[in-house]
Amino acid sequence: MKLRAKGLGLLLLLVLLALCSTIEVSEARRGKHWRSSRSSPGSSQLKKGKGKKSSSRRQHGSTRPSPKPPVSSTPSSGAGKGNQSPYQPSPNAPDIPRPSTANGSRHSTPKPPTPSCGKGHQQPSQPPPATSQVAVFNVVDFGAKGDGVTDDTKAFEGAWAAACNQGPSTVLVPPELEFLVGPISFSGPYCKPNIVFQLEGTILAPTSAKSWGSGLLQWLEFTKLSGIVIQGSGIINGRGQQWWTYSDPEDEDDDDTYDVEFERMPQIKPTALRFYGSFNVVVAGITVVNSSQCHLKFDNCQGVMVHDVTISSPENSLNTDGIHLQNSKDVSIHHTNLACGDDCISIQTGCSNINIHNVNCGPGHGISIGGLGRDNTKACVSNVTVRDVNMFRTMNGVRIKTWQGGVGLVQDIRFSNIQVSEVQTPIIIDQFYCDRSTCRNQTSAVAVSGVQYENIRGTFTIKPVHFACSDSLPCSGISLTGVQLRPVQVPHYHLNNPFCWQAFGELYTPTVPPIACLQIGKPAGNNLQSYDDIC
Repeated sequence: MKLRAKGLGLLLLLVLLALCSTIEVSEARRGKHWRSSRSSPGSSQLKKGKGKKSSSRRQHGSTRPSPKPPVSSTPSSGAGKGNQSPYQPSPNAPDIPRPSTANGSRHSTPKPPTPSCGKGHQQPSQPPPATSQVAVFNVVDFGAKGDGVTDDTKAFEGAWAAACNQGPSTVLVPPELEFLVGPISFSGPYCKPNIVFQLEGTILAPTSAKSWGSGLLQWLEFTKLSGIVIQGSGIINGRGQQWWTYSDPEDEDDDDTYDVEFERMPQIKPTALRFYGSFNVVVAGITVVNSSQCHLKFDNCQGVMVHDVTISSPENSLNTDGIHLQNSKDVSIHHTNLACGDDCISIQTGCSNINIHNVNCGPGHGISIGGLGRDNTKACVSNVTVRDVNMFRTMNGVRIKTWQGGVGLVQDIRFSNIQVSEVQTPIIIDQFYCDRSTCRNQTSAVAVSGVQYENIRGTFTIKPVHFACSDSLPCSGISLTGVQLRPVQVPHYHLNNPFCWQAFGELYTPTVPPIACLQIGKPAGNNLQSYDDIC
């Protein structure tokens, strides 16, 4: 019994010692060495960064910032929201410190508390990585007034020179202003590539004779450039009324001042917008109106894209072609509206790989290849496709025209899905073209071979088809499929039947009206050389 009593007493002593130890530890934890901080680990970072804003880096393209940013050709994820910082938290987002990059240091961001249920407080998405800004050279920053009266040519030259030296950059013509600009060449064998000419305002041509001297071939010229883009919603106004040779003596709006100034204008009329010797050219969105002659010209260019462009001048404005192509390759023209006093699109010698589609033409003279071979010259055009085009009240539809005496070849041409409405002559090949009072008969000619007409439909007012081919080099390889053209009786116009002369090919489907004059097969003894041999 004594041993049991001693064992029980020892056990009670051990329990008492354990209880005393627990009480001491609890009392010790109430001391200052165990006092927990009430601030979050990132609070000091937040306090240090509070009130400090990161400095923005600006491209110094001019002496003062541009009032309005240009429209980018490749919109970013934040397009349409203006110049926002990369990260803007929503009003309901928690106040969570963001990573700081001040002075090159990088601090870790504390994790937000995990919600117990539902969406809770979610961490905002991380900001996108910063992208380099493209330099913008606003013509206003270089002294342009934009009042439509002051000559702003020097300002445009200054902005362009700055962009030339910078490389990939933007020349901005801001909206809601009118800039009077004289003849100017945006040239550059020494310009760095990939310059964007962002046209949002209006550029006006001079109307005084002294601005043009003895006459110039172009007004706004872009030459020897690579990756040049002209885009925007702005207008190029050639104010060509001073040159157009029509004048109604009974028009009460004509005054003596206009007549006198018209007499002083040089006979050489400038093209409104011309590209020469350039690669990878884009013209998009802009409007060109009332050029004194051709509105938009590409000469010796390769890789051309024209889309969503509007070209407009009265149908009685002489020689105002819409788009003129010469010695240019790999050209695409689409979703464009053309109304002018001459050919909506003119394709001249040296052109190949031309694709035209989804174009509205009218008024005007239609879409033409040629005239080719003038003054006994050599002319070559190949691989041209014109499709999905609407023509309204034009003089011609789709036309190939060559002069007598020329040499060369027009080959591999396709006209497809052309809708014509009140067009005088929808389908034309004319190897006797002459725009003079008289032309001398000659035996040599620019040969025409391999021309397809598919689904040419609508109405005509004079003649449905006109094939006038050379006696020495008859047209060969003409094919017609789904041609349906019906007459519209117009006062003072006499309707004619289809006309063919030395035209050979195939009728793959019946036509309306019947084109019985086309000779089926190939011309006898016609040993036409290949395109490579001739051109």
